[in-house]
Amino acid sequence: MTPRFLHAGNPGPLTGDGNWTYLIEGDRPVLIDAGVATPSHLVEINATVGARDLHLVVTHAHSDHIAGAPAIRERRPSTRLSKMPWPIRDRELAWTPLADGDAIETGEGTLQVVHTPGHAPDHICLWHAESRTVFVGDMLQQGTTVVIPASHGGSISEYLASLDRLLRLDALRALPAHGPMIEDPEALIRHYITHRAEREQQVLAALESGAVTVADILARIYPGLQPALEGFARESVLAHLIKLEHEHRVSRDDTRWRPVY
Repeated sequence: MTPRFLHAGNPGPLTGDGNWTYLIEGDRPVLIDAGVATPSHLVEINATVGARDLHLVVTHAHSDHIAGAPAIRERRPSTRLSKMPWPIRDRELAWTPLADGDAIETGEGTLQVVHTPGHAPDHICLWHAESRTVFVGDMLQQGTTVVIPASHGGSISEYLASLDRLLRLDALRALPAHGPMIEDPEALIRHYITHRAEREQQVLAALESGAVTVADILARIYPGLQPALEGFARESVLAHLIKLEHEHRVSRDDTRWRPVY
């Protein structure tokens, strides 16, 4: 599997250096993720695809992955659009719904749809078994952890289950939407699992030491946090609290949390 790396040209606080999108050549090229309709990205897509019909597959409906779809479709009306059906944010476009286990044919063989919720309810990865390559969207990113936006459908429990599913694929390499290619996916996945377990223990320890709100917990486990990162950290803490609540290990009264003994 030798996809073309097409950069979406959208660096920023939420996207780092910006998104990677991936184009797999063939009679009908497959583009993984849409970017955000920056002119440079649209020009590169058109130059690479030429007169061929395009199949756009979106890993999930966060804006940096799906916002470019209308512009791509406008310039290339024959483009087929595919994604998991929840949530459809742009109802003016005709999306072909994807389901776990679906096969997407490319010029380099079949991609299998692997539903991997956690970062987003509709998140998918795409598995190329022949080369043991997995396109992981926002599931993995070298050098950092992944935000679990609890206020917008993110779930630590689902994310951990999805990490376990990725681990069982035994991929040789992972191609993420952000950052460099991951050449040892197993090591990174195991690091993520360990990190999430450690963070959970930090949240519990903060509650046991007297913290009762998300803000209290943030102050204890993220000392000196930069203001620009506070929202991400708050979502992470909330995601862990919700997981612990579902496991009946903590309870809440409005915005106040306490451990269950």
